Amino acid sequence: MERNEKDQIISELKQLFQDYSAFYLTDTTALNSKQTSELRRALFQSNIKMQVAKNTLIEKALEQSGLDVAEMYSVLKGNTAIMFSNDAKSPAKVIREFRKNGKIPALKAAWAEQTVFIGDNQLGELEKIKSKNELIGDVIGLLQSPTQRVMGALQSGSNKLSGILKTLEDKAA
Repeated sequence: MERNEKDQIISELKQLFQDYSAFYLTDTTALNSKQTSELRRALFQSNIKMQVAKNTLIEKALEQSGLDVAEMYSVLKGNTAIMFSNDAKSPAKVIREFRKNGKIPALKAAWAEQTVFIGDNQLGELEKIKSKNELIGDVIGLLQSPTQRVMGALQSGSNKLSGILKTLEDKAA
């Protein structure tokens, strides 16, 4: 591969690292062509882009991207496929679903929610990550909860209060 080709790949990868909010470094070595096609199809349906590149080019692109991911460099061995996504947990879900019949693709590392995750054992943690919209929904739910409780208490309290007033009126009459 010539120098200008390498530079072009590094530039493209750097742009992808900057454009997507999450990426996973995976090992798909043991997949045959049919399985690889199935994986790519599943990723495409979840709006995840997969790219395979040489580890040295991935490392250079990561260095140039400005992301603080130096601890990921140690996992750049063997074949590496990168899964790019704007939803931090989507790739984890696709990997988990795809792995029902085996242990591939294996997670080497991931960058999600401004955090580095190293190792295949982190897949469960990545699946639990909440998206920005999910977190906003949780906060809104928490904010609405006290108001709903007060309204419920007032409504049930007004029924009890009117019952007490009626009892007092009956005794006074």
